[in-house]
Amino acid sequence: MRAALLAALAGGAGGDAGRKAVEELARAVGLDAGTPVRELARAAEDPARRDAVRAWGERLAGLLGGEPGVAGAVAQAMEEHAPGSTAAWYRGDHTDFRGGVFLREAVGVQIVIQSGGAAAPEALAGLPPRPGGFTGRIAETDALLAALDPAAPSPVAVLVAAVSGLGGIGKTALAVETAHLACARGWFPGGALFVDLHGYDAEPVTADRGLQALLRALGVRPEDLPATADERAVLYRSVLAERARERGPVLILADNAASPEQVRPLLPGDTRHRVLVTSRDRLPQLGARLVALDELTPAEAYGLLDRALRIAGPDDTRVADDPGAAERLAGLCGHLPLALQIAAALLAEDPDKPVTELVAELAESHDRLDDLYDGERSVRAAFELSYHRLPPEQARLLRLLALAPGPEASEEMIAALVGADAAPARELRALARAHLVERGSGRGWWRMHDLVRVFGAGVVARDAVLREEGEAARERVLAFYHRWADAADDRLRWLPGMVEPERFADRGQALAWLDSERSGLVAAALWAREERYADTAVRLALCLWTYLHWRRYFDDLITVSRAAQEAAHRVGNRHNEAAAWSNLGSALGEVGRVEEAIDAHTRDLDLCQAVGDRHGEAGAWNNLGLALRRAGRAEEAIDAHTRDLDVCQAVGDRHGEAGAWNNLGLALRRAGRVEESIDAHTRARDLYQAVGDRHGEALGRNNLGLALGEAGRVEEAIEAFGTALEICREFQDWYRAGQILKNLALAHEVADRAADARACWLQAADAYTRANAPAEAARARSRAAGPDEGETTP
Repeated sequence: MRAALLAALAGGAGGDAGRKAVEELARAVGLDAGTPVRELARAAEDPARRDAVRAWGERLAGLLGGEPGVAGAVAQAMEEHAPGSTAAWYRGDHTDFRGGVFLREAVGVQIVIQSGGAAAPEALAGLPPRPGGFTGRIAETDALLAALDPAAPSPVAVLVAAVSGLGGIGKTALAVETAHLACARGWFPGGALFVDLHGYDAEPVTADRGLQALLRALGVRPEDLPATADERAVLYRSVLAERARERGPVLILADNAASPEQVRPLLPGDTRHRVLVTSRDRLPQLGARLVALDELTPAEAYGLLDRALRIAGPDDTRVADDPGAAERLAGLCGHLPLALQIAAALLAEDPDKPVTELVAELAESHDRLDDLYDGERSVRAAFELSYHRLPPEQARLLRLLALAPGPEASEEMIAALVGADAAPARELRALARAHLVERGSGRGWWRMHDLVRVFGAGVVARDAVLREEGEAARERVLAFYHRWADAADDRLRWLPGMVEPERFADRGQALAWLDSERSGLVAAALWAREERYADTAVRLALCLWTYLHWRRYFDDLITVSRAAQEAAHRVGNRHNEAAAWSNLGSALGEVGRVEEAIDAHTRDLDLCQAVGDRHGEAGAWNNLGLALRRAGRAEEAIDAHTRDLDVCQAVGDRHGEAGAWNNLGLALRRAGRVEESIDAHTRARDLYQAVGDRHGEALGRNNLGLALGEAGRVEEAIEAFGTALEICREFQDWYRAGQILKNLALAHEVADRAADARACWLQAADAYTRANAPAEAARARSRAAGPDEGETTP
């Protein structure tokens, strides 16, 4: 329902009968007669009131068609109340055919009023006005023009070109803009026809009704229309063929088609003509050139906002004055043209409102779609048209996908989400054809536009039964993620003699799965903030420590560990809380937040001692020692690692003992006790070898090399570094490989082997690059250029 129509009627455009019609609508929807038209329009969109509103619309049809000129007066008043509200590209609600008005309101009532006689042939200049504020879409426009060009050779030129995309993505605007460009080039001297098929409304325009409208626009009088649909189709093709012979090709723009069946009868028989179709579904059955629209680029979205505001007010520079806020606004609108146009209208409505204020309103809104409504246009309404057409299984899948964690969903995770052994491939493809989902970054991955996700989540939130369905689906996803993240973590921690983990045959497979699912895993772990999911989500977060630390995703590690610690604390699970403090402290230490790391490890230590967890206590002493050493408190670090060593030996943890010796050696070297450091690292290396931890052995050898180098035993240091490097390359641990290569380069510099040092610096830069450590890579490249340009050799 358009507020502009109600405002026009209330303002007297339809006379007293029009004013009474507005009062009747208010009573029909249970509101007072003086209710503001915007509130009345929104109430009329309530599905529960559809029958009452439809009956009102039928009465309105009688009013608009009863007297000549009434419909035109109403349309003119609508335009005055809301400029652009009667433009067909806007939502296809009003097209001015010469001699008549085609008015289609969202109430599902179709009104065709002829103000006298048949439509004249001049109706072939029937394109809607060019869309104001149109921007971007250069590649798509070029593709459509190539398809429409009558002179283009086959197969470049085609009879039908079909633009498809999500509701609100700007399909009609692109089609109308392209049609105007094509006509301006003189390609269609026979004229242009436009028909809105309203394919996604409650009462779509049938192909035959569309055909009749086009025949009238071609100059066929109503009394001359044949009696049957087949005969009308033959006449349509004949009239177009005659038009092509007399004046040249015609362009037919069929907007908002829902199926090939709506379009096929409108296709001309003469291939000189062209048909341009828009649809929310891909229509490959038409043999058309398919042009699918995606969201605008950030630059295009910015341009649309700025241009729309300047159209409303030429001196409005709010977007240009605060490009950062405009960029955030575009992001909150999902770079969706309809949402951007609404946002611009909201700003234009309030000239003193800063862009930052609208950004804050949208960001803080419980449901962004509630705010993306300007009294005329609604993103939610656009999506609802698509959603209500879906069969039950597709609708369920859309709702559940809106709840999935992460920006993309693998088919494996989707199977868990819907509670099936395999992902519903047929339903996924159907949603993709409707542009409600799209293929993700790789085969077997799917993604959803941000605002479609908001819409789907909103559908779930408003219904108790659907909420329970959604919560059960999220529990299945968490269980799926925890099972396989735990198995992958077991593989990363696996040592000879341990039980073989599920599924993952080697580290490479485990890392590949974790890499692919990382965004979803992190997002699901944050569900720990919700009571229903806290237990499993905390366990999932704890499973991710080894992986996130290995890949150096420390921001993610801090986020999930903080959420896990808070959730475990809320329920009084001190074991899990201690583990979360441990993981959090390690990540904080890695990013240089040393004092916070010391505090986290101290809390971990206190909790482990309180519950009598000796293994946990050993780990807490170890991590506290590392943080103290980073803080320059070497003697305290030595004490902590010594306590760690004592506990590991007391409980018989040889692997933990190897780590304790290794880190004790680092603290001893920091304190200047180099010979003791060499002894500690030698013990660590031997213990790591004994328990079969090859990666640990590499760490021990690297640290031994550092201690040997400090003792002046450079050749032994180089040998230790070389063996450590081989192992790290074997494990594809590129960050530590970069560190070892740096140590080798420094050792070669001490030994006056400049060429070897330079080669190691370059290899270190490459390893750091592979480890996503650009700052370290830059420093290594700088050192390769010469010692004076990088760090000094110790």
